[in-house]
Amino acid sequence: MAEKTQSAYAGAGVDIDAQEEALGRIGKLVRSTRTQGVLSGVGSFGGLFRPDLTGIEEPVLVASADGVGTKLMVARLAGDFSSVGRDLVNHCVNDILVQGAVPLFFLDYVGTGVLEPEPFEQLVRGLAGGCRENGCALLGGETAEMPGFYQQGDYELVGFVVGMVDRASLLDGSRVRAGDLLLGLPSSGLHTNGYSLARQVFFEKLSLGMEDRVPGLEDRRPVGEILLEPHRSYLPALRPLLGHPAVHALAHITGGGLTDNLPRILPDKTHAFVRMGSWQVPELFHALQGHGEVDTEEMFRVFNMGIGMVLVVDPAGAGEVLEVLRHQKQPAAPIGTVQKGRHGVVYDLGPIAAAEPGAEG
Repeated sequence: MAEKTQSAYAGAGVDIDAQEEALGRIGKLVRSTRTQGVLSGVGSFGGLFRPDLTGIEEPVLVASADGVGTKLMVARLAGDFSSVGRDLVNHCVNDILVQGAVPLFFLDYVGTGVLEPEPFEQLVRGLAGGCRENGCALLGGETAEMPGFYQQGDYELVGFVVGMVDRASLLDGSRVRAGDLLLGLPSSGLHTNGYSLARQVFFEKLSLGMEDRVPGLEDRRPVGEILLEPHRSYLPALRPLLGHPAVHALAHITGGGLTDNLPRILPDKTHAFVRMGSWQVPELFHALQGHGEVDTEEMFRVFNMGIGMVLVVDPAGAGEVLEVLRHQKQPAAPIGTVQKGRHGVVYDLGPIAAAEPGAEG
């Protein structure tokens, strides 16, 4: 019998058989996220989903796409891709949650130079876990092996979420008024933003290894474990408040920090007045600022500074909202108010967002 020869495609760096083996390992994970609306199986050309419209008068689909950025490089250094899939799902879910939407299904894209079954399975296991926890289906995705484009050991991870909200409950910032209260919900570390600067500070300037501890931190976990802390999903805590008349808007604090994200939900001629010291900034951010010699203005534009989500709330209903959050075991801190005048964010130690020309004081 003639000896089997390597295929030309495998010789060019793409092993279709290895891809099939890797994809075969994730079928059970994908099926574990199946929800009632899923009509298609694993391996279809397109995912089929039939939403339950019971009780919804005017359904609106809300979609978002995002990635986890250079947090993937930390995962590669740690040799652990098990958490970044959950990061991605939670980030995307939060992005549509701020418009009042609940996720229906999720799609992913995984790109790599050489597809290795173990890291790939870890990525998908994290995606599936995040989808189950948020009650949405991992409906499909794309896996691309592109040698020469991605370096061996590198992975790109991108996600796409689709959710739904009744138009009457849509949160678009139109109900925000001067005098509204800002409630901040704590983050679980850096979430998925600011990793280029964090890696530079910890791995280049301080020359830390993944198992080293950050100088000056009471948190004695290795730096790799701290940086891989998963991005928090706020859906479980906020779901009971969707449609609540006192909740006027939500802001997911991602890239751009409080400084760039809060203005996205504010009407013209209003600004967010944020009281410094109204919440405890985690020591991780103080370490980054001190070791990296980063000024405060930049810190608040690069990092979430310990606040991952902000609720804009009618003061008259704030007590009821806080009670719901307490029942959900979700800490919250009043961090400021919406005020008339310049558009942007003003911190009580001085404005760090430029005022609009001619804006009121």
